[in-house]
Parts: sequence; structure tokens; C-alpha cells
Amino acid sequence: QVQLVESGGGLVQTGGSLRLSCAASGRTFSMYSMGWFRQAPAQEREFVATISRSGDSTHYADFVKGRFTISRDNAKNMAYLQMNSLKPEDTVLYFCAAARNYPTHFADEYDYWGQGTQVTVSS
Repeated sequence: QVQLVESGGGLVQTGGSLRLSCAASGRTFSMYSMGWFRQAPAQEREFVATISRSGDSTHYADFVKGRFTISRDNAKNMAYLQMNSLKPEDTVLYFCAAARNYPTHFADEYDYWGQGTQVTVSS
């Protein structure tokens, strides 16, 4: 079992940056690939980025390439999403998730989810 808790969301101006963190419990963190998704009200969760178990491989959604960077620290049981050049359309709830498969962009292939952290980008 893996429990995930996101933090780092908040209010930022257009063009600003935020770093989301995902703290994982349990000894098996390094056995899972990690992903970040986002979800707007009344919409399905949207893939943002994923990172392999060792952290040596990453995949991104086209709309965040060059702006967001996913990383992880297995010694600390942490995953991160560095978000730069934020836009108003990035204003949604962000979730981290853990999956046994890699790479996967599909939310239903992720086994564990955090509760989300809100990001709001003002124009």
C-alpha cells in the first residue's frame, strides 16, 4: 500500500512558477512509477507527466513540454512537479499517483492517488 499526499499548490500570477510535492508513505515507493494528473470541475483527469521507478525516464503531455518538469527522490519517498511559465488555463486541481506500469498516461492504470492540491493562476 502507498499513501500519497500532495502539497505546494496555491495562487500565482501568469508566468510564475510553483513546485508541487508528493509525499509517499511505505517502503515500496521505488517499486512504482509516479505520475501527475490534473482535473478541472466536471472533467476527466488529464495526464500531465510520469516518471519511471528509478527516475531515469520521463514522459510529458504535449501541453506542458518545456514548462513542467517531473522528478523524484526515492531516498525521501518524494515526487515533484516543477511548473514554470504558468498560464491561467493551468488553473485546476493537481493529483499525484503511483502505478506499477511505465509509461502510462491512463488514469485507470494508476493504483494509488493523493487527494489533490489546487493551483490557481491569475491573469
